[in-house]
Amino acid sequence: MAAMAMMQRRTNVRLPPEVNRILYIRNLPYKITAEEMYDIFGKYGAIRQIRVGNTPETRGTAFVIYDDIFDAKNACDHLSGFNVCNRYLVVLYYQSNKAFKRLDIDKKKEELDKMKTKYGLNTDEKK
Repeated sequence: MAAMAMMQRRTNVRLPPEVNRILYIRNLPYKITAEEMYDIFGKYGAIRQIRVGNTPETRGTAFVIYDDIFDAKNACDHLSGFNVCNRYLVVLYYQSNKAFKRLDIDKKKEELDKMKTKYGLNTDEKK
């Protein structure tokens, strides 16, 4: 435990704002299992959860959630470009604002259209 405290103090650096405990992994082999994911990512620290994509849109992707942000940073630094079954992993920090930005834009446009209709504004104009 003392070694852990020493490590925490030593790494008491300001992390870039995008650093996150949640990693988003792309370019995974479709047949990869959660066990194989734990083998690869577990080397860098305690993992809270791994979610491997299992729909046609999410195949080849996964989320890995670490207990500690420094472990996540270490894994991201070391596993970006890591070769698994002749595929090079793309390891990114999860950013919810990016993931849901498209959804947000669509929702705002819908609200704007409703307001235009409500107040009888011309919505046919092409820009």
